[in-house]
Amino acid sequence: MVLPPVQHAGNIEYVSGGIGKDESKAIERAAKGWPLTLEFATKDKQRSDFVADVAVVVRDAKGRVALKTESDGPFLLAKLSPGKYEVDATLDGKTLHEQISVRRGEPTRKTFLWPAGTDEHRS
Repeated sequence: MVLPPVQHAGNIEYVSGGIGKDESKAIERAAKGWPLTLEFATKDKQRSDFVADVAVVVRDAKGRVALKTESDGPFLLAKLSPGKYEVDATLDGKTLHEQISVRRGEPTRKTFLWPAGTDEHRS
């Protein structure tokens, strides 16, 4: 199981992916070593379906953009410094907004869950 390559946005390292069982397992295993894990899905009646191609903008407490990228899969791991952040995640024009706190030595995980049908026009 191979982790997708580490990417850089300014001085922030991140990994994005999770398409397929092997890559998903590799990210899940690695997540405990990353300060922030974001997960993206749509909610169906009985379950959730993972989604990709989510536009992500992370702003620090002063409103400066710390990370701006598009996810390559349903997971995004980011090495952020401890502090408070605002995250906007946009799928098919629908933005979800969350405030998160990253603490030293305590990995933070946040799931963004859009209503069913949000990305149905995609193939």
